[in-house]
Amino acid sequence: MQFDFAVVGIFLAAAFAIVGLALLLGRLVRPNHPDPVKSSTYECGELPIGSGWFNFNPRFYQLALLFLVFDVEIALTWPVAVVARRWIAEGKGGTAVVEILLFLAILVVALAFLWGRGDLDWVRDIGVLPHEAEAPDAPVVAAPQPPEAP
Repeated sequence: MQFDFAVVGIFLAAAFAIVGLALLLGRLVRPNHPDPVKSSTYECGELPIGSGWFNFNPRFYQLALLFLVFDVEIALTWPVAVVARRWIAEGKGGTAVVEILLFLAILVVALAFLWGRGDLDWVRDIGVLPHEAEAPDAPVVAAPQPPEAP
C-alpha cells in the first residue's frame, strides 16, 4: 500500500521537475527585449480602444452555463452508453435505460423552466420579465432613457 503511494509521489515529483526544468530552460534561452508597444493590448492588429475591463451582458454567462449543463450531460451519459451492451447481456438493460431517461428528463425540465422564464431570449425588454410579471408585488423597473441631445 505504501509502495503505491510512493510510486504516485515519485511520478508527481518527476512531473513537477520536468515542468519546472522546461520553464527554467525557456527563461534562460528566450530573448528578453521589453518594449511598451509589445506590452500593450493586442486587438487583431488594431489600436486598442478603451479599457479591457468592462462588464459583459449577464446573458452571456447564463448561456455559457446552459451550454456547460448540456456538455456535462453528454459527459455523464457517455459512460452508461459504453457499458449498455454489457448491462443488457447481464440483464441490467432496464436499469441503464431508466437511468438515462431520468437524467435526460431532469435536464429537459430544467430547459423548459429556463425557456419559460425567458432566460433564453437574447433580445428582451429591460422592463418586466415574464416570470416577474406574474408576481403580485413585483417592482416594475423602468427602462433607462437615453440622455437628451443639447
